[in-house]
Amino acid sequence: MRRTMLALAAATLTIPAVPTVSFAHNSGYYNGRMWQDSQGRWRCKRSNGTTGLIVGAAGGALIGRAIDTRGERATGTIIGAAAGALIGRQIDRSRVRCR
Repeated sequence: MRRTMLALAAATLTIPAVPTVSFAHNSGYYNGRMWQDSQGRWRCKRSNGTTGLIVGAAGGALIGRAIDTRGERATGTIIGAAAGALIGRQIDRSRVRCR
């Protein structure tokens, strides 16, 4: 009886780990990062630049703070953050990852 219960417990743990076959219908209009619009043109999913904006602002603030060595250094931090955010967003949006 004990062996039967252990075998049953092992079977119930392994059944969810077995890969299942997907029966989803692929119409050909959407395939990952690319899709076909209503006019038949292929479109590509692109980054909106948020990650580059955040990373650029943080890096720009640090660089601006290091450059502005006089007084409070708030001006250098703010200008550096603004410039870094604009540059980082532009770099992140310019990368197209469709192939």
